[in-house]
Amino acid sequence: MASPAAGPLVTSAPVQIRWLSAVFDFPADEFGDEVTFWRAIAGSTVSPPRGDRRQFASLEPFTGDPHLRVQRVETGVGGVHLDLHVDDVEAGAAAAAAWGATVGESTPDGITVTSPSGFTIGIVPWNGEHERSRPIRWPGDTISIIDQICVDVPARRFDDECAFFSGITGWALEPASRPEFRALERPDEMPIRILLQRLTSGSVSAHVDLASTHPADEVSRHEDWGAEVVAHHGNWTVMADPTGRPYCITARNPRTGRLPGTD
Repeated sequence: MASPAAGPLVTSAPVQIRWLSAVFDFPADEFGDEVTFWRAIAGSTVSPPRGDRRQFASLEPFTGDPHLRVQRVETGVGGVHLDLHVDDVEAGAAAAAAWGATVGESTPDGITVTSPSGFTIGIVPWNGEHERSRPIRWPGDTISIIDQICVDVPARRFDDECAFFSGITGWALEPASRPEFRALERPDEMPIRILLQRLTSGSVSAHVDLASTHPADEVSRHEDWGAEVVAHHGNWTVMADPTGRPYCITARNPRTGRLPGTD
């Protein structure tokens, strides 16, 4: 049974989110090669480094504002986390705490909070980002974009996590393609969809998903860059990047983020 402390305060207002970013956290010894891989997969360039240790950079799309970031971490194995861009970082962290988050480190770059199941979220300053990037058209006419972060949640915390994410964003939960998934209704201006997946075992983590018009061609392109196929499912293929980091290539519409026939 979930701890009562994990439940959100239902009278709290949601965080006023201006933009979303998916952040790849890379250990120092993987940083250069991994940034090269994900830059190629996203069809982007890399911004100059920033941060007090020059640990951050953005994957800059050819159109629109960046929604993918990379970070060099000094300890741990890395992973993927979510940044919420807000007008007032302290107020955003306080609102997240009211919905059940634990507030952690505060730096000039933002405040780190963790969700009820332990997922890391950055509350960071909004710098005027507003234009969603367009999907990339690749040779052979495949169109794709990295447009979704999937939070993988242990079953015992899944309901708490769904309530938390819906509460802090103010976005309604909607049915997904399978019962183990729940999605948040993404506002049109947001570049990232948030999907939650119920796990039968393990601890909380996250991965990114690509939407592609031709998943088989997309898989081949990624294999050329050193990725490997882990498993095929009906509407998605689980991949591992060159260091084993999981992600998925899906058959969703790159412009709407939805599966064919559900737009």
